[in-house]
Amino acid sequence: MQLKVCSTQRDHNLSFHSLPLAGNYRTRLVRTFLDFRCTNTPRNLDTMLLLSHLRCISKAKLVTFLVGLTLMFFIMASYILMWDKERLPLTSIPYQVRPADTSTNTADVLLDKSFMDRKMLLNINSKLQYTSRKVPDKKDIVDTNPHLFSVIPRHFFPGVKSPCWYQEISKELGSDPYKSNRFTLRSKTFKNICDHMRADFHQHVWRRDGRRFRLRCLPYFYIIGQPKCGTTDLFHRLLMLPEVKFNIIKEPHWWTRKRFGYIRFRTGFQERFPIDDYLDLFDLAAQSIQGGIYGNSSGDHHALQIITGEASASTMWDNQAWSYLHGDINKSEPPFLAQDFIHAVQPGAKIIIMLRDPVERLYSDYLYFTMVNKSSEDFHQKVIESVHLFQRCLSDRSLRSCVYNTSLYNTMPVRLTLGMYFVFLLDWLTVFHKEQILVLRLEDYAANLKETIKNVFDFLDVGPLSADTEAALTKRPMSNTRRTQDKSLGPMLPSTRNLLSRFYQPFNHELASVLDSKAFLWGYS
Repeated sequence: MQLKVCSTQRDHNLSFHSLPLAGNYRTRLVRTFLDFRCTNTPRNLDTMLLLSHLRCISKAKLVTFLVGLTLMFFIMASYILMWDKERLPLTSIPYQVRPADTSTNTADVLLDKSFMDRKMLLNINSKLQYTSRKVPDKKDIVDTNPHLFSVIPRHFFPGVKSPCWYQEISKELGSDPYKSNRFTLRSKTFKNICDHMRADFHQHVWRRDGRRFRLRCLPYFYIIGQPKCGTTDLFHRLLMLPEVKFNIIKEPHWWTRKRFGYIRFRTGFQERFPIDDYLDLFDLAAQSIQGGIYGNSSGDHHALQIITGEASASTMWDNQAWSYLHGDINKSEPPFLAQDFIHAVQPGAKIIIMLRDPVERLYSDYLYFTMVNKSSEDFHQKVIESVHLFQRCLSDRSLRSCVYNTSLYNTMPVRLTLGMYFVFLLDWLTVFHKEQILVLRLEDYAANLKETIKNVFDFLDVGPLSADTEAALTKRPMSNTRRTQDKSLGPMLPSTRNLLSRFYQPFNHELASVLDSKAFLWGYS
């Protein structure tokens, strides 16, 4: 269901006397083709009687016409109102979305503040209580994708830091294990890596009792979000570590999209990426680890400490695939989340989350993903519309239902819900222990890179670094920063910042409470 805010403000201002067609009907004569009052004087009584009769007919028709026009207006108005309610089956909003305006004055700021104070904050606070979701049984999770759980074993290779195991090579695979990999069609870099691995693949085949096996590995860690919070920069700095240098694609988006057959949801279903395509992404690390399994030198021991990871920023929040695949299921929330599957196959996974001030995150997100006609004024209007849409949903549904609502997500012009961090975090904590999740702030990462990176190394149990590696890592320029043309647009409007800071305030309080750190209030007390 697509939602759309339709302004009905004009309907409330219309009245019978303000209709354009009958604007001055009380003061202006209305001529008809039977009105001869401005013609010559009648010559005899018969003529006068005839004209009098015709005038009566004209007046009667005029009255009939105006009454009919009035009835038609009210009927049309009622249909419009009924259509609007049927199309938007949520409660009404305090005021309608204003048309796009290129100026922002004091009245706009006061209107936004009044709206936030009296309506939105009260509504959100009343719905902000988190109700723990029902975690699905593992059997139900396995039943959704039996092949996934037939490929990945319950236990991994002992003595190896990464989650690895031996997988039997099927006869259908032949001598080219990467010929049908779908990631090679979308990444030239990965295609070149596959060409390299294909050349000496036979050297990494382990044979036993006439059967052939290959070492497979899952990521040791997942950087799961959020978008525009520094995940790209962190990932590329981790690639500078000797233990992590074997990663190829930063964001495969396999757990949230590609395994279901979606590249981008707006382009519709394309083709499923099987689990073997995903595992191929980590074959370069697996081949290096395999050398350490059968070696005895210190270098071989180092290979056993190699870890691999990925940084799909959609993993934390994106569960839209279920609504596309199971649209007929009458559920207000996704029956399964991405973390259910990751935990089912890899309960010891390490999870890294990077967050930033949700107000700044939303503006950065807007600048990055909006291609044309960007401006701080346009962002302001899109924020207002998105806030209205979210409030409508919240008036009729639970908080989690609105946060995961695909129709709402597709309708909102900015990705407002991605800044409601505590909902996503608590849902991840329903399956992973808090010791397995490291939450960072981009503000700390930018202000004290060396200390923040050290916390990541301690969490992943890697290092210590050589002086040269540490120097190179800290001096590396920041990745994925704001584009030059976007910098010229300047900051968001003060009224937009005020509106968003008040909107996100209760969410930040919940997050700070969960993490027991006031730093996650981002100064909005």
